[in-house]
Amino acid sequence: MTALWGISFDATPISGVVVEFVKTARHFADRGTRVVLDLGYDIKADKDAFFRPYEHESRLLPDWVRLGRIAGIEGIAGYDRQFVADVLREVVGRGEGTHLLPRIDAIAHTLSELIVATWEAHDVAYVLVENGTLPENITYTKALHLAIDKYGARRGLGRYVLWRDHDLMWQSEPSSGKYGEYPYPATPKPPNSPHIHYLALHDQARRRTLEWAPHLRTIDVLPNTFTHRKAIVHSGNADFRREHGIPAGAPLIARCTRIIRQKRIDRDLHLLAGIPEAYLFVAGDTGESPEEYRRLTALAQELGVTDRVVFGGWLAPHEDDIGRSTGCRYSVRDLLAHADLVSFLTSYDYESYGNPVGEAIASGVPYVATRYELYDTVYGSKGFRAPLLTEDIPDPGFVRRVRDLLTDEEKRAAMAEHNFRLGERDFSTARDLLDRLVLTPMDERIRLSVVLPVYNEAANLPAVLDSLYHQRGMDRSTYEVVLVDNNSTDDTVDIAEKFASDHPDLAIHVVPEPEQGVSCARRTGMRFASVRSRGRVNAEERFYLVSADADCRVDQDWLSELFVAMESGKAAIGVCDYYYSAEHFAGRPRLWDAITRTLRCRAVTFALFGGFPDGKGFAVDRDVHDRVGGIEIFYQLQDGRFVNHLSDDWDFGIKVRGSGEDIGYVPRSRVEINPRRVDHAIDEVIAGRAYGSDGIIVMRDIRPESTAVSEDLTEEQAQQAWEYSIKDFTPKNTILPVLLTPSLLDDDAVIEFFTPALAERLGRRIAEIKDEMRMTDFTPIHSYKTPSYRLYFEFADEIFARLRATVGQDIGHPPPLPPCFEDVPPDRFVEFVKYYCEDRESGEAHNYFGNGGVF
Repeated sequence: MTALWGISFDATPISGVVVEFVKTARHFADRGTRVVLDLGYDIKADKDAFFRPYEHESRLLPDWVRLGRIAGIEGIAGYDRQFVADVLREVVGRGEGTHLLPRIDAIAHTLSELIVATWEAHDVAYVLVENGTLPENITYTKALHLAIDKYGARRGLGRYVLWRDHDLMWQSEPSSGKYGEYPYPATPKPPNSPHIHYLALHDQARRRTLEWAPHLRTIDVLPNTFTHRKAIVHSGNADFRREHGIPAGAPLIARCTRIIRQKRIDRDLHLLAGIPEAYLFVAGDTGESPEEYRRLTALAQELGVTDRVVFGGWLAPHEDDIGRSTGCRYSVRDLLAHADLVSFLTSYDYESYGNPVGEAIASGVPYVATRYELYDTVYGSKGFRAPLLTEDIPDPGFVRRVRDLLTDEEKRAAMAEHNFRLGERDFSTARDLLDRLVLTPMDERIRLSVVLPVYNEAANLPAVLDSLYHQRGMDRSTYEVVLVDNNSTDDTVDIAEKFASDHPDLAIHVVPEPEQGVSCARRTGMRFASVRSRGRVNAEERFYLVSADADCRVDQDWLSELFVAMESGKAAIGVCDYYYSAEHFAGRPRLWDAITRTLRCRAVTFALFGGFPDGKGFAVDRDVHDRVGGIEIFYQLQDGRFVNHLSDDWDFGIKVRGSGEDIGYVPRSRVEINPRRVDHAIDEVIAGRAYGSDGIIVMRDIRPESTAVSEDLTEEQAQQAWEYSIKDFTPKNTILPVLLTPSLLDDDAVIEFFTPALAERLGRRIAEIKDEMRMTDFTPIHSYKTPSYRLYFEFADEIFARLRATVGQDIGHPPPLPPCFEDVPPDRFVEFVKYYCEDRESGEAHNYFGNGGVF
């Protein structure tokens, strides 16, 4: 049985770092991996545990965690507690101690050999490093870097190491200066190793890490995790208060923490002094810092609160995540079941996450806290509610707010419920991310992930999967399919899983997405693929995320043409060609004419501008996808309910092009559009409502109960369908590209298409409109749509003239203007165009332009 080897630089038997290790390790243990944890006694010099044998520590951990250490480490000449302390003080803190550098390198080399030998003996398949970048022991960190690369190369492993920093130099007592100053020259920067996947606890930590080490390519956010289940009093913990001398009706404040000076438990004692009816329970090891414990007990006596303070010693960590230990009768959850309030009045610059706050939220207990340095990053900015201490010692106003909360049961319940619901939403992604990172590994040969959102596609799915399986020019080891099930109620998932079983040479992953909407499903699939792709050994290669639709069929060369185009060019997105099969519209020449005219226009403008991605088929460079934030979901109100805005693919393309990246057209990569999109929504197509109305862009379910073929359109219907199609097409495909990238108007081919005079006037007008809107429009959906509409009205006659000259005379002239313009004086036309396009409350402009492409 292979093992997960954990290394904690905390050097304590139980801490927030160790608790998070065990929570993460459970994912591996549940899948049959042995878990071994090195507590780091042989790493940190300030915990009075260097080389100390393990004794009772295992009783604080679940029985599936074994304690381990590097065999032979105590025999390394010169490696001892004093050496580690000297290096931290002189080399790291003062930037001196050059005489120690040769010893550091020599010891690191010897130590790395022992680490590799220990991992070999335990058959280690995964390593989880906790806090290894914090320069408490840079010799050990350097040894780890050497051992990771040596062991990974020897065993042919990919990114088998998860390296998670809970604390970093700039967020762990920076005022003390013990780690030096930015850019921390003595701290070993994290190497861009093909075997390490770095994890930050939040976005700010990730951003700061990349500022310090911009060479890193694989660093993701993995927040601390909490099991959301409200703590309750039950038969097993009913005697908790009685056994600790706490009256049944007394308000109880809980403090779960290490008893060290940085945690500022003195503030809790001052708070308690102002609330004479309350009790305080401090759960922590009183022996870790005897001096601090003596100071606190003396302060409690001075404040007259000794009889209302319980230093309860270690409690077993949260039993849902760790398991009740054999050494402790009660767990943290038992304390929270009896507590009325959780306190976290910690130092400003000591905490990076604040696990007790998260535990309180997840257990349904209100909390109070300080606004420590990262509080807003982790909790405050997400909307969690709590009284916050901003003074050094609780002042009368803060004490009064806390006392009011303790005595108002309704207020406590409302605050706890609000925080609990937010926590369920915001802290529920960690397991999913871990599954993507490690537990669903990606073969190093894979270069493309095809993301396929599905919802009740049992009828179409076999043909779609078959077309993806029989791709020419692509070895099946180079691509995979990520099928995202969006709550299907038919046999969709069974069909996918059977296909995967019958075709083991093509990797197919089925991923659930509970939030309804193709946009949400596409986002989830691309994130799943992106994160996992960074675990490959050769993650430096360009990697591509490819979108496909479950009701469309791709040509046999679809993927190979996309891949070749992306590999040979610089474009961040490759856009496919789309077509309808003429046989589906036999006997309907008027409808077919409207469709083909639209496709001919698209071929011209896509060749000029690259077009925009359509969910039916496009590829995007993974690094660009991640840099712009991936697929973003916008919401709109429809009939009193929030619904997904459908054009996530177009919005994504706008973000990519707006970031300065190119979009390329790949005409030989072709996708056949399912004719049902027209056949069974023909009334909406004719009226320009196929994707909604009044500015609400959604797609209704158009799967038919029958397969009857529609009749051809009348001449009037065909004209109306064409007008809605060209009105939708022109703003988006001839105006929006140059609005986003005005430099296109300097391209010779684009100038030839528009003519020099029109190109010059367009460029000038775009600059004017952008300047006009720079402080008045912050809504991403509209910030490009409405100026595109305005430019359409202002330049429609000239643009249509160029389309006729380039595409064909049958393109005709612009459709009639909305009737409201009949009374507008010609000299005020541009002014009223602005009012019309900006009037989002009525949705008239959106209805006029068809609210989405109809063909």
